[in-house]
Amino acid sequence: MSGSYNDLLVLCSLLIAILASYTALHMASHVATAGRTAARWWLAGGACAMGLGIWSMHFVGMLAFSLPIPLGYDLAITLYSMLLAIGASAFALWLVSRERMPWRHWATGSLLMGGGIALMHYTGMAALRMQPGIAYDPVWFSASILIAVAASAAALWIAFRLRGEHRGHQIGRIAAAVVMGLAIVGMHYTGMAAARFAPDSICGAAGDRGLPANWLAVLVIVVTVAIIGITLVVSVLDRQMQLRTAHLADSLAEANRELMQAALHDPLTRLPNRMLLQNRIEHAIVSSQRTRQPFAVMFMDLDGFKAVNDACGHQTGDALLVEVGNRIRGRLRAQDTLARLGGDEFVLLAHVDEPQDAAMLAETIVAEVDRPYRIDALDLHVTVSVGIALYPADGDSERELMAHADAAMYHAKNAGRNGSMFFAPSMNTAARQQLTLLNDLRQAIERGQLLLHYQPKFVAPDYPVIGAEALLRWQHPELGTLAPDVFIGLAERSGLIVPIGDWVIEEACAQLRRWHDAGHGDWTIAVNLSPAQFTAPTLLGTVAGALERHRIPAEKLTLEITENIAMRDIEASLVILDALSALGVRISIDDFGTGYSSLLYLKRLPAAELKIDREFVRDLEVDSDDAAIVSSIIALGQTLNLKVVAEGVETAGQQRHLSALGCDFLQGYLLGRPMPADRFAADMRDHVPGLEH
Repeated sequence: MSGSYNDLLVLCSLLIAILASYTALHMASHVATAGRTAARWWLAGGACAMGLGIWSMHFVGMLAFSLPIPLGYDLAITLYSMLLAIGASAFALWLVSRERMPWRHWATGSLLMGGGIALMHYTGMAALRMQPGIAYDPVWFSASILIAVAASAAALWIAFRLRGEHRGHQIGRIAAAVVMGLAIVGMHYTGMAAARFAPDSICGAAGDRGLPANWLAVLVIVVTVAIIGITLVVSVLDRQMQLRTAHLADSLAEANRELMQAALHDPLTRLPNRMLLQNRIEHAIVSSQRTRQPFAVMFMDLDGFKAVNDACGHQTGDALLVEVGNRIRGRLRAQDTLARLGGDEFVLLAHVDEPQDAAMLAETIVAEVDRPYRIDALDLHVTVSVGIALYPADGDSERELMAHADAAMYHAKNAGRNGSMFFAPSMNTAARQQLTLLNDLRQAIERGQLLLHYQPKFVAPDYPVIGAEALLRWQHPELGTLAPDVFIGLAERSGLIVPIGDWVIEEACAQLRRWHDAGHGDWTIAVNLSPAQFTAPTLLGTVAGALERHRIPAEKLTLEITENIAMRDIEASLVILDALSALGVRISIDDFGTGYSSLLYLKRLPAAELKIDREFVRDLEVDSDDAAIVSSIIALGQTLNLKVVAEGVETAGQQRHLSALGCDFLQGYLLGRPMPADRFAADMRDHVPGLEH
């Protein structure tokens, strides 16, 4: 007895086989990547969906087959065949979810899975309960078994290779599903071709005792496609959720890495910062206590960096710092730590065997930093001073080692710079003196220890007194009167310079009011502004408040800023200077000629006077270059309608030369030294205009 096939149902069986294969590949990635509990659920759900798909393909393929007799299917045997398909699918998913799949496991798994699928097929054939029984052609029967094993081997290998989520796997899964679907269909129809039905066969499952074929095909197709579709949709949505969660986790991890980088590293040079350096020094101490391995802490400060930064701007200065850091880092070993504390200060944690090793490393760094730099088409040069503290000889804590290395670095600077120096106990005395001086300075304003001396300013060529420059002094209770160069550096590093500068403005205006009340209404006062005070947001309010409180006409107050401060950030400087100029205050460019002012920028500054640096005045009589520079500055001032002040006038020859060149104001020891306010008034009262000193 021969049968025929329904082409539409054959096509449906192929599509179900491909859909089931694609679902199986999707489920394999879930089982392989999920956690232990979730993997069990995915394994169970995947086995049911995959097994039902294979079983459905098998029965749709059988329903596509028709004989000239009524056909039906035994329900129990049909369910047994479905369980066999689910069991084979569960085994396959379990096998491909392993971390490794050796070839022996793969071969054994292929035999077991292929045998299970073949058993499912022939058990399903038995559900027809044909009488007499179905005979099978040995050749076609063997071919169907081989195809089942080969298809299983291919499916296991493909599923194992495509179980991850990588670029290109989606297209690979679709292609693989088509190949696997064709292989499964090929096995089924090869097995069907092996079946031989006797001419007088009847179907024992037909009628009331079996499942009728007329509605079974539709039921199986609809239910199978629905189950596989739902499973696939859930799988895809879960995979998308996993990918989104993984992406968010990666983004969070990257953000955490960036936060850690920002928290523990310098944003400019990307070197470790003070916090990370402190941690590594503490770890080095613990390790050294265990291994007896010494190490060195080297405190480094660049020599001449401030001049470069002031003259060339912050961008060039930042680029120079990055290049210095790169050079030093290039001379270190992997276990060493180079950190930037801020500004032009670097610290190196170096593991050494002997003090000589630290000395050689310091010499190498000094020589490396000393080489010329080429940045933004500029040839730059800086050097470095290095202070060295050794563990455990120079300290047993991070704080002690850092303090001692810092003290050694300052001694290296005082010894001539561009070199290194080991810490010695005697350096502690100087360090303690600086700390004591800083503590005293913090209370100097409250205790009334700060005072102003005034150096007179004279009008050339007849030399009447026009006013004074206020110069800060500190009347220390133990050390006596201290000049600014002793404590201004401490004030700038500690941040005290702004309140001290505000006090100077207040006191200078108060003294000028007293002089005006005494009959010297034409006198003016000049006050120097530090870099920190110039950029402080409180400057404008401080100046305006002092002028108002002491009823000082704004044009009687001159604020002096150095040329380098004005040119550091020209746009920001213009905003501040324009605001001060709007108050009516006169602006003086101090130390003119030492920077690199552009005439274009200078013309934009709301300045009223230029102050020639004393270095040009000192050798004015003997150095033709200095004379030419002074002459050029005076001519420039006259061209731009600016008054010109010469400071540091100490000889009569300098006085005559400057007056002859047309300098407007003179100031210096020859004409008058800085003095207290009461003495200033008395001396200037006795001053005879026109008298040449």
